[in-house]
Amino acid sequence: MALLAQTVLLPLAFAKGDSGLTLRGGTHVPWAPPAPYLEHVFLPLLERMGVRAQLDLVRWGFYPAGGGEVQVRVEGRAKLLRPIALTGRKELQRVWGTAAVMNLPAHIPQRMADRARNVLAGADLRARVEPLRLRGAGPGAGIFLFAEYTVWPTGEAVAVGFTAYGRKGLPAEHVAENACEQLLLHHRSDAPADPHLVDQLVLPMAMADGESRVRTPRVSQHLLTNVWVVRKFLARDVRVEGEMGAPGTLIVV
Repeated sequence: MALLAQTVLLPLAFAKGDSGLTLRGGTHVPWAPPAPYLEHVFLPLLERMGVRAQLDLVRWGFYPAGGGEVQVRVEGRAKLLRPIALTGRKELQRVWGTAAVMNLPAHIPQRMADRARNVLAGADLRARVEPLRLRGAGPGAGIFLFAEYTVWPTGEAVAVGFTAYGRKGLPAEHVAENACEQLLLHHRSDAPADPHLVDQLVLPMAMADGESRVRTPRVSQHLLTNVWVVRKFLARDVRVEGEMGAPGTLIVV
C-alpha cells in the first residue's frame, strides 16, 4: 500500500485539480514504509518541498493478511518543487511511538511499550510509547518509533522513524529492543535523515527547482540503485558522496 501511494503521489501532485485515493491492503508490511511513517516522516518533509498531501489510516492491516485501508488526499499544483537542505542536526525535540498488535493478547503491546520506554530511558531518552490492541483480518505485531530533531541550516523540525515487527516465537521485548537499537544508532550519528528516508527523497529532490542536499548516517545499496534509476530518466546531476555502509550525502544539482 505505501509503495503504491508513493508511486502515484508526485504525478497527482503535478496534476490539475485535487485527487482522492482509497487504498486497501497491507498498511504495515515488512520491506516497505508503514502507514505511520508516511504520515509522520515522509509527507511532512514533502510538504516543505511543496507537495500537499494528507494520509488517514482508516484500518490497520498487518502482513500477510492485509485488510487495511488508508485515505489519501493530494492537492494538485503547477509549480516545481522547492529544494531542501538537511545537512546537520541540532537538538532532539521528542520521541514517541506505538506498540500495536492485532488479534493478539493485550499484554503483548504493553510489554513492547514498557521495554521500549525502559531501553530508551537507559540512554537518557524520554519517550512516550503507547500500547494499542486492534481487531482485523489477521494477527500481527509491531512497534513504530519516531524521533523529531531540529536540523540545520533551516532550524526546522524533522522526524525520523524506525520499525520492528513481531513474529511467532519472538518475545515482545526483543521486538521493542530491535526498534530501539535502530533509533539509538541513528541518535548517535549527526545525520538529520534516517537511511530509509533518504532513499525515498531521491525522486522528489530530482524534480525540485534548485540544489538539494540531504545527509544520511548510512549509504545503502537501495539508495545507490534509486540514484542510478533516476539518472536514467531525468537530466539532473544526482550523486552520492560517501561509501556504501558509511555516512554520506545525497546531492542533486
